[in-house]
Amino acid sequence: MSLSAAVSRIPGIATARRYQRGWLRTDVTAGLVVSALLVPTGMGYAAAAGLPAHMGMYATIVPMLVYALVGPSRILVVVPSSALAPLIAAAVVPLAAAGDPARAVALAGLLALIVGILLLFSGILRLGFITELLSNPIRVGFLNAIALIVIASEVPHLLGANTRPADLFTNLRNAADAVRGGALGSLAFLLGGATLILIVVIQVLWPRVPGILVGVVVATGVTAAFGLGDKLETVGALPSGLPGPALGGLAWSDVATLLGPAVAIAIIGFADTAVVSRAFSSERGEDVNGSSEMRALGVANLAAGVTGGFPVCGSGSRTPVVQRAGAHTQLAGVVGALTVLAFLLLAPGATGDLPRSALSAVVIVAASAQFKFAKVGHLWQVAKIEFGLCIAASVAVILAGVLRGVLIAIALSLMALMIQAWRPHRAELVEVPGIAGYHDSARHPEGHRIRGLLLARFDAPLFFANGSILTGYVRALVQERSDRVEWVILVAQPITDLDTTSVEEIERLDEYLSHNGIRFVFAALEGQERDKLLRMQSANRFHRERFYPTPRAAVIAFRHRHDTGITQRTIRARPDISPTGTAGRSARRRPRPVPGARHLRRRR
Repeated sequence: MSLSAAVSRIPGIATARRYQRGWLRTDVTAGLVVSALLVPTGMGYAAAAGLPAHMGMYATIVPMLVYALVGPSRILVVVPSSALAPLIAAAVVPLAAAGDPARAVALAGLLALIVGILLLFSGILRLGFITELLSNPIRVGFLNAIALIVIASEVPHLLGANTRPADLFTNLRNAADAVRGGALGSLAFLLGGATLILIVVIQVLWPRVPGILVGVVVATGVTAAFGLGDKLETVGALPSGLPGPALGGLAWSDVATLLGPAVAIAIIGFADTAVVSRAFSSERGEDVNGSSEMRALGVANLAAGVTGGFPVCGSGSRTPVVQRAGAHTQLAGVVGALTVLAFLLLAPGATGDLPRSALSAVVIVAASAQFKFAKVGHLWQVAKIEFGLCIAASVAVILAGVLRGVLIAIALSLMALMIQAWRPHRAELVEVPGIAGYHDSARHPEGHRIRGLLLARFDAPLFFANGSILTGYVRALVQERSDRVEWVILVAQPITDLDTTSVEEIERLDEYLSHNGIRFVFAALEGQERDKLLRMQSANRFHRERFYPTPRAAVIAFRHRHDTGITQRTIRARPDISPTGTAGRSARRRPRPVPGARHLRRRR
């Protein structure tokens, strides 16, 4: 492939080549609208991660520009996220000696580089399926706990206490200490609480107005107008200049220490990004490849790492803002990033009078939107087990911490998968009057069994843990029948895999049935799995005549079991043979001649 062809396949360039002039106004408007949220939330999430506020600007500008060039989604906003803030804090804050800001900045940049490398190579190897280890209930429980931890970490700052991010219980103790110290009557709490109320009221009454921006501007204006900067903690002026490398003082031991947290951040970050990207792409009729999304997110994190930022991911709160504003292409993200850059270059002192408590109010409001109470309630109504897993994930993150909580959440997802495969749905199939085929007796109590025949279905792949479940189920059905069972047909279409342990269980079942004078056959077992069963069997018990292409063919064979002239080949070649035992009558019956038809033909 030539260089020009390769360049033309870069998503941002491909979009620019077919850009329509009618998109320009809405793209620019959407970029300006979202920039009103990027500045305060970027600074807020940086502070929630235990980092200097200006790093949130760096982690916003460069990743957005890079993603606009290489990202497959046209409107996805890749910026600092509340889902990652506590993970970053848990990884970086303990390693930054005595709260050294320069050390924390370098470690956060290194963390972003490691996350970027992991995502980039995982995308190249097409390992996006790894994020599917976090099922939706587990992910909801995890993010609910993360939101609670973020809010708890900001409550002490809202009360005017200067603390470092920690686990949930430490943050709550810090808040309690601040209350006992008289923080409820402090100036910081009054400004922060008023900012919080103002933002919430605006979002409820005037949702189209950027309440976060209004709250930040009002709090900053009040502080400046009344000269309160010396009486409370403020964010301070931002450093003037462009984002740049800040990776000094690092060692290889830091890489080893941050590798585990980087894996957790990469999994959570891409899981969040993939969900947001798929949701908005499907609404717009676009198709976004997961591996491409993973590679683009990796490149964005690499860019954040080398320019003084920290790990980023797709935002589920700012992407909808861009969409509602009418964005068509990546230009909206470019405009938003350049607007933030202009603010950083032209008005770095504008945040000098921004109270830290007001910034905490911004984080609390943004993190509160992450709670998924409706989804938790829905799980309670429709799936009690998944509801339990959701709550278990939340408890694990709260008690074990966010980094261990990721591993526990993945383990819970795998456990849920194991439980579903271990004890899947099993059914005895019956005939139902007026409905073709064979159906679950539990759903159709009006159905009837075929005398002398047991039809059983097992709705899962067979492996070492559930093979005995199948054989025990079939034995129980045979023993509870009042009539004598002559055949057992296993409807095996849902069985998409086998292992040697499950094959041994099937052989033992066949031995048990044969000792009781019962023939055991398979229906609709796919060719690949049938070949595997024939290859894995140890006693050469199963031959080709034990397998039927459909349940209907197996039932026909049972009903004609005493007719030596009816074989599998006959059944396949004679579709006119019906399951009721009549062969050829309905299919070969000639129509009665119409009276006078011969006379009419003669006249013609």
